[in-house]
Amino acid sequence: MKHIAVAMTGASGAVYGVRLVEELLRANCRVSLVLTRSGLDVLHHETGLNWSGSKVQRQEKIAAHFGGNQNLWVYEEQDMFAPLASGSAVPQAMVVIPCSMGTAARLAAGISGNLVERAADVVLKERKELILVPRETPLNQIHLENLLKLSRAGAHILPAMPGFYHHPQTMDDLVNHVIGKVLDSLDIEHTLFPRWGQLQE
Repeated sequence: MKHIAVAMTGASGAVYGVRLVEELLRANCRVSLVLTRSGLDVLHHETGLNWSGSKVQRQEKIAAHFGGNQNLWVYEEQDMFAPLASGSAVPQAMVVIPCSMGTAARLAAGISGNLVERAADVVLKERKELILVPRETPLNQIHLENLLKLSRAGAHILPAMPGFYHHPQTMDDLVNHVIGKVLDSLDIEHTLFPRWGQLQE
C-alpha cells in the first residue's frame, strides 16, 4: 500500500486537495492529511465544508466526509510529534495541494515551523517525491525564484493549470485534469481524463 501525505494550505483551490484525497483513498493508498489553519478557512469559504472545532471534532468531520475510510490519518498543523515529522516514518510521496506562495517560500528557505513544512523537508532530505501544486497568478520574481529553488532541490512543481484539449464540459472536468496529472506523477492509475491518443480514436 502506498503511503501519500497530502497537505492543504491557504491558497485558493481547496477543491483540488479534497479531490486528491478522494482519489488516493479510492486507489487504496494510505493518506496522511494535514490542513493549515488558513487551509481550513479557505476550504470553508470555497466549498462550504466546515471542518473547524476541536481536534476531535475536526477529525470526526473529516472522517465522515471521506466515508470513515480506515486508510485516512489526519494530523494537526502543529503536531510536530506526528510520524510525518520523522525521516524514520517518511511517506513515499507528499503533495502540497494547493500550495500557497508563503508555504513555498518557507520550504525554499528550509523553515520547518509547522508539520506541513517539516514533513516536506523530511521528504526532500530522504529523497522521496515532493509535489507542489501552486495556485497563484500572476507570479512575481520572488515566487518564481522560490519555485525554481525547490525544483532544483528535487521538488516536482505541478501548477494547477487544467488542460482544454479533452473538451471539458464541467468544473469537475477541469479539476479532474489537474488531479489526474498529480496521480500520473505518483504513478497511480486513473481514468479522470482521456489521454491524447484516446481522443484520436
